[in-house]
Amino acid sequence: MTPLAPGYTLHSAQGLDALPIHTFHDICKLRQQVFVVEQNCVYLDLDGRDAEPSTAQYWVAAPDGAVAATLRVLDEGDREPHLLAIGRVATAQAHRGKSLAGALIEAVVAEFGHRPLILEAQSHLTGWYGRFGFVPCGSEYLEDGIPHTPMRREAHA
Repeated sequence: MTPLAPGYTLHSAQGLDALPIHTFHDICKLRQQVFVVEQNCVYLDLDGRDAEPSTAQYWVAAPDGAVAATLRVLDEGDREPHLLAIGRVATAQAHRGKSLAGALIEAVVAEFGHRPLILEAQSHLTGWYGRFGFVPCGSEYLEDGIPHTPMRREAHA
């Protein structure tokens, strides 16, 4: 597992009731900063999936306590038994280049690698996700004008 830079800490919580409200606010703010403002993708980030009791939020706190990186894990068991989806992977601009997103992905794989994992990667990141065992599992498509590729990591014992 990739060690975090000094002062950074990795956290997770399952369900909104286990997540401090200010932390959830900061997670949402970061997602909006990255996806809506930086990438100019107008969409409703608060889609209701964060409120599902099975949704897990992962984040890295910076030395000052700010949310530096985040992702969420969704239960997709209605699509396929035991299937989980990783999404909303984002790192604050001031904290990029510190392997924070990689540490989050590694934490999810360590906890849930015994289950199949899927994600919708921005296509230029397929090689990066490949480092964690994800492989393309479908055709590239455009979402909000950005090429994406579906990826999957099979369950490992």
